[in-house]
Amino acid sequence: MPSTHLDDVADRLAIALSCSDAGAWARLDQHIRAVLPRDEHVVPPTDTPVTATALALALCGPDGRTREAALSLVGASPALLPLVVVRCADWAAPVRNRARAVLRAEVPGLAPVHLGRLTAVALAAGDRLRGGEALELLTTALREGPAVGVTGLLDSEDRRMRRLAHRIAVERGLLSPARLAVIASTGHDVVVQDLCADAALAAAGGEPDDSVLAPLLRARLGRVRAAGVTALRAAGRPGEAVPYLCDRSAVVRGSARWVLRRTGTDPLPLYRAVCAEADAMPPDAPLGLAECGDRATDADMLWALTEHPRPRVRASAVAGLRLLDAVRCDGAGSERLARLLDDTSPRVVRAAESALAP
Repeated sequence: MPSTHLDDVADRLAIALSCSDAGAWARLDQHIRAVLPRDEHVVPPTDTPVTATALALALCGPDGRTREAALSLVGASPALLPLVVVRCADWAAPVRNRARAVLRAEVPGLAPVHLGRLTAVALAAGDRLRGGEALELLTTALREGPAVGVTGLLDSEDRRMRRLAHRIAVERGLLSPARLAVIASTGHDVVVQDLCADAALAAAGGEPDDSVLAPLLRARLGRVRAAGVTALRAAGRPGEAVPYLCDRSAVVRGSARWVLRRTGTDPLPLYRAVCAEADAMPPDAPLGLAECGDRATDADMLWALTEHPRPRVRASAVAGLRLLDAVRCDGAGSERLARLLDDTSPRVVRAAESALAP
């Protein structure tokens, strides 16, 4: 192998060893295969000490017998265990089987942090054909190992690892309902937020208390707030759903209407009353009115609100008119709405364009 290629492999190996990107190991494997032609001779590893670069070349080289022999030396170089995970999906069955045997032997003695790193590599290489067995082995170790091995991965920089850790933590009941609710309300991964919101309510039982409901109800993500609003009924607090009738999220507004209807309260009069209070009206109240109102009764109020001084209210009223199909059904509706194409607010202009498009 030319020295430039050897130096390049050494540099890429150093990056894989030092960075938190689990995919770097699969890319290292692909790079070595790309720079080593099939007839390139890689010296098979021996019992004498070998450098990490030489061992990586042997583990990823073109000759299956060399790759298989190299696996027996990884125990003395545990930093290269990620390449064993990659070899568990090798196209050659003897290499694949040997790699899985090595991984099974090494997993019981791994510290939780190293187990997490290997699992992240298995997740990154999970799309490879035959890559599922290594992932299953490592995931099982997380499910059956110390709790700290899972909770320590909840803040992993690797998105797939973070999601897996939360799923396992929920399955094992490692997080309290209150902590699950906080994760759901403050997290930045919508998959984790949804998972934790559902798990928090399930773990809280039939009557969730404020330690669970309060974080959910103030969450940034609409689906999480909706879960909290829906749970107000089980908590015996349906009246607290009223403010969420005018939430900025349609799913939250729908959940609030469901809670009120299930407890015998019709949300439509509430919407009409709120929309009549022009000054104190929440900006999304007109759209909420349209979602459960009817064109014959409520369109006039929405038309009036297209002249409201606040842009968000005007935009919401226009969206409501579109939802009620009032623009098309009003003979002069298109002309009335066309003037808003010159509105000073881009939000209102976009809403008018959408309503006029049909």
